[in-house]
Amino acid sequence: MENGAGTEVSSDLKKWTTQEADSIYGHSRWGEGFFDINDKGHLVVLPNKNSKDIQIDVYEVIEEMKAQKLAFPAVIRFHDILRSQVKNLNRAFREVIEEAEYEGRYIGVYPIKVNQLREVVEEVVDAGSPYDFGLEAGSKPELLAVMALNTNHQALTILNGYKDEDYMRLALLGRQLDRSMIVVIEKTSELHTLLRLSKEMGVRPLIGIRGKMSIKGFGKWENSSGDRAKFGLTMAEIINVVNTLKAEGLGDCLKLFHFHIGSQISNIRAVKDAVNEGVRIYSELYKMGIPFEYFDVGGGLGVDYDGSNSTSISSKNYSMTEYASDIVYGVKQVCDLAGVPHPNIVSESGRAITAHHSCVITNVIGKIDPANVAFSTRKVTGEHVLVANMRDLDEYLSEKNMQEVWNDASKLKDDCLNAFQLGVLSLEERAKVETLYWQIAKKIYLLAKDKEQIPEIFSSLFDLISSQYLCNFSVFQSAADSWAIRQLLPVMPVHRLDEKPLSSSALADITCDSDGKIDQFIGADGICKTIPLHDLKDGEDYYLGIFMTGAYQDVMGDMHNLFGRLNEVHVFADDDDPTDFYIEETIRGSSSRQVLSTMQYNPDFMAATVKRSIDGQVKRGKVTPRQGVKLVDFYEECLDSYTYLSMQYNRQNP
Repeated sequence: MENGAGTEVSSDLKKWTTQEADSIYGHSRWGEGFFDINDKGHLVVLPNKNSKDIQIDVYEVIEEMKAQKLAFPAVIRFHDILRSQVKNLNRAFREVIEEAEYEGRYIGVYPIKVNQLREVVEEVVDAGSPYDFGLEAGSKPELLAVMALNTNHQALTILNGYKDEDYMRLALLGRQLDRSMIVVIEKTSELHTLLRLSKEMGVRPLIGIRGKMSIKGFGKWENSSGDRAKFGLTMAEIINVVNTLKAEGLGDCLKLFHFHIGSQISNIRAVKDAVNEGVRIYSELYKMGIPFEYFDVGGGLGVDYDGSNSTSISSKNYSMTEYASDIVYGVKQVCDLAGVPHPNIVSESGRAITAHHSCVITNVIGKIDPANVAFSTRKVTGEHVLVANMRDLDEYLSEKNMQEVWNDASKLKDDCLNAFQLGVLSLEERAKVETLYWQIAKKIYLLAKDKEQIPEIFSSLFDLISSQYLCNFSVFQSAADSWAIRQLLPVMPVHRLDEKPLSSSALADITCDSDGKIDQFIGADGICKTIPLHDLKDGEDYYLGIFMTGAYQDVMGDMHNLFGRLNEVHVFADDDDPTDFYIEETIRGSSSRQVLSTMQYNPDFMAATVKRSIDGQVKRGKVTPRQGVKLVDFYEECLDSYTYLSMQYNRQNP
């Protein structure tokens, strides 16, 4: 049986501890030390993960957001985590470089495609300023943003991706502004364009080349390298580029060798192998007279989404320090053997910097529970034998015969459907059979859940009767990878963590698609289809957090169902504040008017059209003038309101 399956867990609340909550939700495993649970049973953020002196209570942040009339769902950004990860990465490389007596330096860049939001990029640039931490762009719009934000002349700007003439001109403009902009050649045609434009503009460019590595990464993005990789030059193409630059008198402009073997590399062995191949190529090119200054290992530094510290696609089997160490020592060893200088090391780590700082908070608005529908199954004169047989099974059920009863009940349910389709069974009789079937399923679960040996046949039963919590958000907008590539994202309640969760469930969103759900979760023994959650209380909001959404999830959401962007708050730690935090900025999410305009609707025209229709009903006497005014106002208010369900939604807890 999978961990967390079923509809009920236990009713013993007295023995529940926050350590037991951690064993279920795993925040100490995936949280990198940034999360804990306080004495109130609330999830807290530790801006300084080495100290508990400052604790930001996530539930208190929610309460302050409610006081500001900010509706949910919403994104909370903990900018101290973002800044901390920038520092941690740079310090890890600096400490290893000093320990190894490595003669180059680390000068990393942040690839803004991971999260292009201005506030995020600005925070990364500011936190990275003491380390000359730069930026990477992979498209023309990203380059426009990077040029405006990366004004540190000592920091690098790495330019990847396919490039047209405007892209190249912008790069050369950056050189005219004395920026350290390195154009990475991904295919040979780009070199010819760059050389022509550099002559036209009278600018000597800084050039990098990307090698197409034979070593592949490990995981979902392993095909970023290898013979069929989309980007990069073969060894023959690299030599041709080198010869062309020498012939043009621009050999000294070739400053960087770059490779990339994929995102979210879960196995450190792949990093070691790629570094070894890459530095050998670098060494040979250096001996050919190319004065490289930088060795760019690309991205791939993973994060441990599931906390397993393994080679699963949602984890990694190494630390940030081990990553830095394997790169530094790997480069040093090959360079020393080849007798070439140690290059400055560049990495393009984005996921590890941004993932933990952002989470989505959603309020639960209902519960879908097929095994908890109230319907009378009392015996009536003349009822069909199928109904009587299912009732008999319900009464006959015991711990000794539950497998037999379940087999018979499953067969009876199928017979019931066939009888209904043939017109033999009435709708009310079908409803009785199905209600009795769910009653039997729930009773069997309660009898079987605590047994050491559980028959395989009951595994599907436990999944079948698990409930779904209906959450006020869109998977497609806020957890796109969970839907598209089945990426595990940590999910847990942010309060009531001092209570034992009594109901196990999957999560359903408010979109109109059956795919709009999260049904894989982190369990103590692997991936689970359900997660233990607390029973809903009438009149009390219940909040869940979807964590580690700062990398890609913030910027990959689409306009599915026209829900648009979420409300957002930026939180900073403040030891002088009684709550240990303050909300530095609030950004309102999309209104219906905004998302409709994005899809080429004209909201003003729409409002005018609806008003004419209402006015017509007023003239016909079907609507009073006073009612007409209110209806027009209501329509226009909806155009300007938040796209998600309002906080006044009346949750019904069956």
